[in-house]
Amino acid sequence: MEGIIQPCNFEHIKDYGKIYAAAFSGEPWNDAWTHENAEIHVREILESKQSYGIEYILNGKPVAFLLGCSMLFHFGRMFEINDLAVHPDYQGKGIASLLLEKCISEMKQRDIKAINLITANEGFLPDFYQKHYFEKENEVILMSLKL
Repeated sequence: MEGIIQPCNFEHIKDYGKIYAAAFSGEPWNDAWTHENAEIHVREILESKQSYGIEYILNGKPVAFLLGCSMLFHFGRMFEINDLAVHPDYQGKGIASLLLEKCISEMKQRDIKAINLITANEGFLPDFYQKHYFEKENEVILMSLKL
C-alpha cells in the first residue's frame, strides 16, 4: 500500500471529518462523533496559528491524518499531537506509524524540544506509542472538570 504523505489541505476538511468520526467511533474510544462536529473539530485545530497537519493520500483521497499545535515553554517549543486518525478500512496497515514518523522527523528539523499527546490508558494505543519511543509521564496527570 503506497500512498503520499503531504501537508493537510483545507479542501479535504469534509474528508477529515468523516475519517475522524469513523476512527473515534470505534475501539478504544467509542465516541459518538458526527461528521459535522468532527469537521469543526479538525477545522479549529488547523486554523490555529501554530498548527501542523499532515495527511496520507491513497488513490487520490485522504484516508488518515495527524494534527497538532506547537507551544512555547520555558525550555523551548513543544508540540502536542491532538489527533492521529486512520479510517477503519485502512487501520493496521502501518499508516499511523508512517504519519507519526514523518511528524517526529519534521519536529526535529524545526528544533521542537518535545512531543506530547494524550491517549487511552489501555488497549493497543500505549504499546503503539511506546514502540515509537514515547514514554508515560510520571510527573504530570491529566485533570478534568466536568461542567
